[in-house]
Parts: sequence; C-alpha cells; structure tokens
Amino acid sequence: MQVAYNSYQLELKHPFAIAKFSRTSTPILLIRLSYEGLQGYGEASMVPYMGESEESALRFLKKIDWSRFKHPFVFDEIVSYLDEIEPGNPAIKAAIDIALNDLNGKILNKPCYEIYDADPSKMPLTSYTIGIDTPEIIKEKVKDAADFKVLKIKLGRDNDKELINTIRSVSNVPLYVDANQGWTDRKEAIDMIYWLHDQGVVLIEQPMDRANLEGNAWLTGRSPIPILADEAVQRLSDLDGLKGAYHGINIKLMKSAGIYEAHKMILKARSFGMKVLIGCMSETSCATLAGTALAPLCNWADLDGPWLTKNNPFKSPELHEGKYILSDLPGLGLEGADMVPFISF
Repeated sequence: MQVAYNSYQLELKHPFAIAKFSRTSTPILLIRLSYEGLQGYGEASMVPYMGESEESALRFLKKIDWSRFKHPFVFDEIVSYLDEIEPGNPAIKAAIDIALNDLNGKILNKPCYEIYDADPSKMPLTSYTIGIDTPEIIKEKVKDAADFKVLKIKLGRDNDKELINTIRSVSNVPLYVDANQGWTDRKEAIDMIYWLHDQGVVLIEQPMDRANLEGNAWLTGRSPIPILADEAVQRLSDLDGLKGAYHGINIKLMKSAGIYEAHKMILKARSFGMKVLIGCMSETSCATLAGTALAPLCNWADLDGPWLTKNNPFKSPELHEGKYILSDLPGLGLEGADMVPFISF
C-alpha cells in the first residue's frame, strides 16, 4: 500500500456562519492509496470546531502500519485498529476509510453504493445549506440554490424569525433547520418549533446543547417536527444513549470515521425506530460522493459540499431535480482525481 496526500484549503463561496462559529474556508487533507495498480481517494474535512488539523492528520498517518491493509479489506478490524492507534481523529480516519472503500469498489468493479445495497432509485432530495447572514446575502444564496428543491437554514441566534421570513419572501420550497445547539429555553424553543412548522419546516437538527439530553427529549416529546441529534451523535457507540431522546440522527462521515461505520449507524438507528439524515461538512466531491453511496438508505440528505465552495478540485457530481445521479463507475465514481497533485508520504 502506497500513501500520498494533498493539503488543501477549501474556499467557501460565502462566509459560513452558524449559531456559535463563522468561517470562510476549511482545511482539507486529501489522500490517495495505491494498491496493485489501482488508486483509492479519501478526504478529511477538518472544520475547526472538531479539533483536527493538517498537523494532527499527518501525525496520525505516520503511526499507521500500512502493510496491515490487504484485500479483501476487513473493515471491522480496520476500524478497531485505527481507534487503537489513537482515540478521536474521526476526519482523518474517515479519509482512510473512504479511500479503502473506493479501492474496494475498484477491485470488485462495483460502485460503493452497490456494495452497501443502496438502491439509486431511492435517492432522497439533497438540501442546500444557507448560513446565518444579512437578508441581502441570504437572498443571493437562495438564488445560488436554484437547482435544489430543499433549503437547510442555520438558526440559533436572536433573529431566527427574520431569517425564515427572508427565505419565505423569495422561496416556498421545504426547509430543514439546524439550530446548532443555539436554543437555551425549552418553552421558547417549542413555541419556535410550532411557528417553524407553519412555515414549512420538515426537520430540526440539534435544537439545544448536546449535553442537555433531558431538554432535547422534552422537545422531542412535544414537537410536530422530527427532532434530530447532530452534535450529540458522532460514532456508533453514541447511539445507545439517544434512544427515545430524538426522532432521528444526522450522520456525517467526518464524525463517524467513514462509510463503514456510518452504514452500521444507519442500521442501528433503524432498529431503534429512528430516522436518518446523512449530511456533510465543507467537502469536495470526494467525501460528498462517499456520502451519496449511503444516501438512498436514509430518509433525508444534506450533501451540498461541492456547491458551497469555489475551488472544488474534482468534477462536480451530477444533480437532477435536486437529487444526485449516481454513477455506475466502480468505487466512489470520483472524476478528475488525475488532475490533482499528490505528495508521496
């Protein structure tokens, strides 16, 4: 197994603001794994609040004994091995998992979605995310989202109704809402939820602080809209403590350490009677396509990474009527990787 990487700064089209953070770019580490004449590509999107960086990712890569990864890849053992090396670091672990899944698909000559029994005809609509901003910029963002049939709106500050009213002045498409732990008073929150229901909101992510399990469960028991855990759920082991506290979960590969564990999370959430949204961080086509491999197994999708950025180094995925069109190419179906320079590790 030969390893190469590319350190990349992904520039956003607009400053991206949520309840507690704002940024204009995201550090990315792309990796390429070469095995028996084939290449698999992976991506670590290291949003600052998750605590990873180029330095931590490269340090982690140096600890890996790559000779242990031989086909057929035993993903259960790989996940355990990576966690034994060092806890945390889910984004760089996701990059490794994505690259191995891409390789696996190419070795088997199958798309990743076929390997995970995801039916392309069941692909859900994917939303386009609009961060907190001025009314003028929000209207510009809505114009950028013309090809999408669902908008995801970031809330959690003191002007939530203004933001929704601004959206509604220019668009009547269904809305997803992400409060990013921004609501603190449960009674004010439930009043807001009923108001949002009247505005055509389909789901709400992480209304209150992730540590406030009782408060989020209180809202879940009273909400006419599905309440999803986001920051409260990262890895598979987190799910056990959330049963009954939320209607569903938001899975992101950069939190779940990749495709393999995300798939197990989908199955476990289903066994709990929970719904699933598959989302993304600020990502290139590489990690986003990894998410689309599982999207048909989910109720909703928020996989808009390539359309929120200015310098996606790969070919953008195909989108039709707000849904991804999955390629029949083996692996991720990533195109344009041969134009991206990589440095041998």
